[in-house]
Amino acid sequence: MRRRRARAAAFAALVGLLAASAAAESPAAAPPADAVPAGPSVEERLAEIARRVQAVAIYPPIARVRGLSGETLVTFEVGPAGAPERLRTSRSSGHLSLDRAAERAVLEAAPLPRVIGEVSVPVRFQLVADAP
Repeated sequence: MRRRRARAAAFAALVGLLAASAAAESPAAAPPADAVPAGPSVEERLAEIARRVQAVAIYPPIARVRGLSGETLVTFEVGPAGAPERLRTSRSSGHLSLDRAAERAVLEAAPLPRVIGEVSVPVRFQLVADAP
């Protein structure tokens, strides 16, 4: 009988230790996880869009010959598949060929990172003087 009580006491102590250990490791004790999945921030995605667009922008040969330069601000939305939608020139460079080249650059940069709402990206066309 004594042996049975000793085993029961040892078992109860073991159960108590396991319960305390489980309570310490339970999800309630862990800090709450953020509901938003980890990934690039909106600012990082916007910077990536601007970088991609500028990287694929091709200086129109006729604008280069004429010595035209400027900055076009293009505005668009990024669709679910990363394609630009409702693309337009929101601020002209003053030269139609540069404006059209900026719009083509946005189309060629796709697929773009997903951003909700309108995105405005400046596309710069600047001639660099030839080095001697």
